[in-house]
Amino acid sequence: MFSKFRTRLAAVFSTSPPEPQPLYGTVASHRSYILLKAPSPPSSFPSRFSTPLRRTLQLHVTRWGGIVNFAWTGPGASSDSTSVTAFSPLGGSIYFPNLSLSNVDDVAEALRQHATAPCNNDQTDSIHLYVCTHGARDCRCGDMGGKVFQALKEELDRRARTDPSGPAKSVVLGEVAHVGGHQFAATMLVFPQGDWLGMLTPQDVPRVLDAIFASDRRPLTVLDPPLCRDLWRGRMGLAKDEQLSLHSSHS
Repeated sequence: MFSKFRTRLAAVFSTSPPEPQPLYGTVASHRSYILLKAPSPPSSFPSRFSTPLRRTLQLHVTRWGGIVNFAWTGPGASSDSTSVTAFSPLGGSIYFPNLSLSNVDDVAEALRQHATAPCNNDQTDSIHLYVCTHGARDCRCGDMGGKVFQALKEELDRRARTDPSGPAKSVVLGEVAHVGGHQFAATMLVFPQGDWLGMLTPQDVPRVLDAIFASDRRPLTVLDPPLCRDLWRGRMGLAKDEQLSLHSSHS
């Protein structure tokens, strides 16, 4: 008992840096990731940001494993109504042009069916990339997240100019609010694949885009290898133990 107390006390007062937490296996298990179009970029959000609409929808989808967040891809939303883009391992992507408190029950039910009932999962045309830039929540996300977002924008623009019919033209690039795991900034969410990447730097952007463009444009499963294994945090639809097992099986 006393030896354990001494060990804990030594850890508290130690001047050595703590052991880094492994990157892989750090994505909370979820069956759907639901993005509300934000009224402004997450880089401008206060530390805690929400709306009655977001809270109401989250109450609905928490029951079956949905996560609701805000994403910015350009102007067009308000606090009273917005559009919804959602992704799930079973249903791929789904879009609702208008969500308000008057139809939130119906949209929530459609999201539940999309996340829990298998449907056609053919490859899609678009790739969605969302970088956490919520700097008021943690400066690391604002700093490195902002740099990675800008690097992605510039690299996608460069590739689109070089190859106007190439895959860069099919990318939807956005900023996303707090996703968890500040120490892993910059974090990027990749859809419809469902993989989360962390510890991204601007220098990683070209090879990350190469890996994403080479992968199938569909929700990835436990049978698919991680995208960029060294930067891989986890995958939508997988529990923590499944993420750890998948990462180790592709060492």
